[in-house]
Amino acid sequence: MRVLAAMSGGVDSAVAAARAVDAGHEVVGVHLALSATPGTLRTGSRGCCSKEDAGDARRAADVLGIPFYVWDFADRFKEDVIDDFVAAYAAGETPNPCLRCNEKIKFSALADRAVALGFDAVATGHYARLEDGVLRRAVDADKDQSYVLAVLTAEQLSRAMFPVGDTPKPRIRAEAAERGLAVANKPDSHDICFIPSGDTRAFLGAKIGIRPGAIVDSDGHKLAEHEGVHGFTIGQRKGLGLPGPAADGRPRYVTDIDPESGTVRVGGADELNVWTVRADRAIWTSGEHPDGPIECIAQVRAHGGTASAIAEAVGDGLVARLREPLTGVARGQAVVLYRPDALGDEVIGSGTITGADHERAAADLVSDTGR
Repeated sequence: MRVLAAMSGGVDSAVAAARAVDAGHEVVGVHLALSATPGTLRTGSRGCCSKEDAGDARRAADVLGIPFYVWDFADRFKEDVIDDFVAAYAAGETPNPCLRCNEKIKFSALADRAVALGFDAVATGHYARLEDGVLRRAVDADKDQSYVLAVLTAEQLSRAMFPVGDTPKPRIRAEAAERGLAVANKPDSHDICFIPSGDTRAFLGAKIGIRPGAIVDSDGHKLAEHEGVHGFTIGQRKGLGLPGPAADGRPRYVTDIDPESGTVRVGGADELNVWTVRADRAIWTSGEHPDGPIECIAQVRAHGGTASAIAEAVGDGLVARLREPLTGVARGQAVVLYRPDALGDEVIGSGTITGADHERAAADLVSDTGR
């Protein structure tokens, strides 16, 4: 096949490209320039898409003996990822920019251009597996990225390749060293790539500005003021600007955000328990909606936050009724459904969370579900 290898400048994508070459494919490397000011987006292990990263990707391509190009996707990235991120926080949501980048940039804009140029597939360094069109968790559970890939459609998955998903990360680094790739020991990027400082609140504040509101307790009593709901997320405990814990001495968490009134509600840990998750923009990785309720494992964060559940398609969305509660469930996050078999690693589908119920659902009473 003709394979376009997306090369970020890191070790994972370099080894992914190398393995595609070893498999006998005709491979071309491409680095995506996602920033209008690429020199500012790398601070040690923070950030990405810098000139340093582009240079590292080019040197890896030279070692592999494959053609290499840099494609400018900065405008598209700003519109589909950064602007979306800012708008979501302004609306009191907690978006996942990596998920949106995969959906809109790497497996939409990039893949569309690749197909137009005659490529058969796009290879990336994501830690996930594809087996007969089925998206599965990576072998390395600590690095698994199936959660942020669960927004991909069956068509997008049909032209994707994840060559490193069957290997633990330490072995990938060792393999890169054996191949003579200079990125073998390059630090992984952390946090949000377009916020190299790591200060998300300051970044959002500069974009959104000050929008004062009140922090209230469970009974609606005002405790303090804040400068904008963009500084908070459901489940947050630190940085609330409160003088101390609750009267009973227990810590307080953000339990609700009302972007219209600017109200941030805080309460005890028990008020974070969620039993039903509602989502829109459902994507079923098989390409077909499930016929009736299905048993599944629901995950609401990239690493952690899983519970046995009963889910079903509702219009263009889905509802997942949990058998045990999850906490810190926020609008704008993704809920990803996995098949509850012995491995529990097959992705069934996903949706963008629009709401959650704190009352216990009757999921444990449903027994006639299909798969």
